[in-house]
Amino acid sequence: MTPKELVREWIRRFNAADVEGLVSLYAEDAINHQIVMAEPMRGREAIRAMFAIEFGRATMVCIEENLLESGDWAILEWSDPLGLRGCGFFHVENDRIVFQRGYFDQLTFFLVQGLPIPEHCLSSQPVRPQPENG
Repeated sequence: MTPKELVREWIRRFNAADVEGLVSLYAEDAINHQIVMAEPMRGREAIRAMFAIEFGRATMVCIEENLLESGDWAILEWSDPLGLRGCGFFHVENDRIVFQRGYFDQLTFFLVQGLPIPEHCLSSQPVRPQPENG
């Protein structure tokens, strides 16, 4: 299976909220680092726990916008019906995902899903615009 084919299967299982099916696409010692999380998930059990939590609190849909392949990597740009957008990088070896990194706006995720915003997502420091250098 090519990396592109594997990611298309990942999308199919993701859209079915098939946690066990998704987890079976990862190598035993795979790493999944969703950048919005402080630490990457290491191993199938941690990845399973993350998917179980996420599918337990939200209905998620992944729509393929662009899917590119380079060697043993697949790069996915995705959207969902609620307007969220993101991208993911999948490193594939021996027909399994060995590394995944994902980027999306977590605050937008909570807002479009109608979920309460966790305290750790709220900064106590206001964002101040930087003066333009002219």
